[in-house]
Amino acid sequence: MKDLLVELVGKISSGGLPEDEILRIANEAAEAYADPEAFLAANPDVNYDDTYPIPLGEWVVVGNLPDNVLFQADSYADLLAQIIASFSSEVPFNIKPKQLTKAKPLSALNSIQVQLSSMNKEMGGYVLLNFSEPLDDELQAVLVYGCDLPRVMELCVAVGIPATPAYESLRQAQSS
Repeated sequence: MKDLLVELVGKISSGGLPEDEILRIANEAAEAYADPEAFLAANPDVNYDDTYPIPLGEWVVVGNLPDNVLFQADSYADLLAQIIASFSSEVPFNIKPKQLTKAKPLSALNSIQVQLSSMNKEMGGYVLLNFSEPLDDELQAVLVYGCDLPRVMELCVAVGIPATPAYESLRQAQSS
């Protein structure tokens, strides 16, 4: 489990986390998955109880991802603002958050995904991926390189963290 978590956290951080931080998150999450009671006993400062809709190990992963890796927002404009802030100021974005304030969700998400797909071409662009269950916000996502998407999806299934490409997921939901 730990090796899967190391690979998953490494891929969803897309270079945004140092190796020691990836290992720390994966170690803690693996311990939490393996023995939740022992993990909580050893870490009394962890704010978790069994009424939460996600397992403790998943909670540890999500709770330890910094805001330049895990994006949480109630609107697509806010989500885009967080994504833009996670990149260097030299990285150009063709769309601005204010352009999405009145857009319908599918249109806003399409604009974001088109922008992300055009970036970092040698890695297949980025894919906005719904990640885990949003607890406090409407939207919760990570960016993954397009070339890593199939493996990230396999890893999410293997460790039990729900993940879906955001645009495809919303498009399918609206067409059914």
